[in-house]
Amino acid sequence: MKASGRSKTSVGARASKASKTAHLSKVRKASMDSKAGHRSRDRQQVWSASDREQVGSRRVLIGVAGGTASGKTMVADRIGTELGTGKVVVIKQDSYYRNLSGLSLEERKKENFDHPDAFDKELLYTHVRRLLGGGGIELPVYDFKRHLRLKKTIPISGCQIIILEGILLLYDPLLRALMDIKVYIDTDPDIRLLRRIRRDVNERGRTLESVLEQYENSVRPMHLQFIEPSKRYADVIVPEGGHNTVAIDLLVTKIRSILAAGTGAAG
Repeated sequence: MKASGRSKTSVGARASKASKTAHLSKVRKASMDSKAGHRSRDRQQVWSASDREQVGSRRVLIGVAGGTASGKTMVADRIGTELGTGKVVVIKQDSYYRNLSGLSLEERKKENFDHPDAFDKELLYTHVRRLLGGGGIELPVYDFKRHLRLKKTIPISGCQIIILEGILLLYDPLLRALMDIKVYIDTDPDIRLLRRIRRDVNERGRTLESVLEQYENSVRPMHLQFIEPSKRYADVIVPEGGHNTVAIDLLVTKIRSILAAGTGAAG
């Protein structure tokens, strides 16, 4: 009788264990299915490494981001000069502001030009992919005084090194997935504001009052919400912008090593 009791207990324990195992198996499967679903959705948003390698072959894409008037253009130009202008093309994100021709000038002035939705992201992404694949593009031309995209374009093709420059480049996961090197120019806010005032008043016909109003209402809030947080995606953070010769030299050396390896994919 005792042996029979132990046998029933053993059988019951095995049945309970089997039930728990089956339950855990279902839980693990559901978890794996959920993760697989997330991975599937992620793949819809960014390219796989093999896709990027194929498109970027023998070409290099550098993303240079940072706040307004941080020195992005100077860094891009310095890199281009060091590598040889015949190999390099600089594409400015500002060229891809959405066409607002359907609005009056006063309405266009009220637009938030520092929000991610201000840019024609689809066109920029398409153009970058085309350049990386060895094709050519018609670069949009933007009029900052009238806030309009002009009808004329600039033909670009045959470049080996593409430098993207703009405030929100690192915020866009699709563009980040294509970049070999991601750079963020880190400049003090007071310096950036002074530079912006000089630029907008002298080059874009703005008044001091309008520059300060735009900075307070959209430039600074958008910087804190979108641009500054995107710094975490940078491979290299460059203080002082184009005046940081050590950082420029390091970037140029890295780009040359990628080209020497015979592929535009840095991993």
